[in-house]
Amino acid sequence: MSKDETKETKMSFEEAMAGLEEIIRQLEGGKVKLEDAVLAYEKGARLRKICEDKLADAKMKIEKVAFADDGKPEKLESFEV
Repeated sequence: MSKDETKETKMSFEEAMAGLEEIIRQLEGGKVKLEDAVLAYEKGARLRKICEDKLADAKMKIEKVAFADDGKPEKLESFEV
């Protein structure tokens, strides 16, 4: 795993999304060399995966909220991946 990939795994959702948006802007600009575009695409794929994983984790945590009879959240059960 490269230094960049190690850093990416520690990113927050927001950091990964911002990185992905920047890559999209660069690629859509059309002024990126082919080799750089391929590397950017690969990084973008990794960042997309990070975002998807973090969203999936958040969804599972939300689904674990227990509601009381009055409809108010009662407790949040921890979710282990």
